[in-house]
Amino acid sequence: MKQMALDIGLAPVPTLANFVAAGNEAALAHLRLWADNPLRSPVPTFLWGEGGSGKTHLLRAVREALRDHGSRVGWIDAATLHPAEYDEHWEVVLLDDCQLYTAEQQAAAFNWFVNAQSPAHGPARWVLAAADRPPADLQLREDLRTRLGWGHVFQLHALGETERRAVLRRAADERGVFLSDEVMDFMLTRFSRDLSSLMMLLDQLDAYALRTQRAITIPLIKSMLENE
Repeated sequence: MKQMALDIGLAPVPTLANFVAAGNEAALAHLRLWADNPLRSPVPTFLWGEGGSGKTHLLRAVREALRDHGSRVGWIDAATLHPAEYDEHWEVVLLDDCQLYTAEQQAAAFNWFVNAQSPAHGPARWVLAAADRPPADLQLREDLRTRLGWGHVFQLHALGETERRAVLRRAADERGVFLSDEVMDFMLTRFSRDLSSLMMLLDQLDAYALRTQRAITIPLIKSMLENE
């Protein structure tokens, strides 16, 4: 059954606190340590896993945590068509969706990596990167590909069906919202199944149900999609 993309409203800001770590506890603990002090021991870190496993959530969460500490961060993802020059004031370099990089993005990522790890001034900077496969399988220029695998490498695992349902149920209960099994089935089969999209959908349903003074049902979901 074709899943519908969710394009209503805005997703909540990703944080390390709202990442559901089931199966990924080691990676989350590692990122918490570095986000609190990115200069503690700047060994590069690489996250990989299938779509919906939380890679981008974690990179954005680290970026938010560092910004809260007043740190400056360099960021490249597939949408960064013309990456900026490396900035020595950055404390961390974040590279998301590496498997999609163009030749220009690969050149910039390599330059950023080298400058971060061997800066002209000051201590080395942390590099945190992510892709949908391990470094050895990336179709990238060899000098970048090998460097991405230099340090800590964590595979992220997407939540299973039971875990998704449990997370949805808990999130709904925290909002005082009742989700029937029928509604849960509809959400899990008709929409993107990654957790961030499901949480975004729940936020929108909660707000729409309150505004229309109706319970969350399948007709309400369809009505929201037609009217939002």
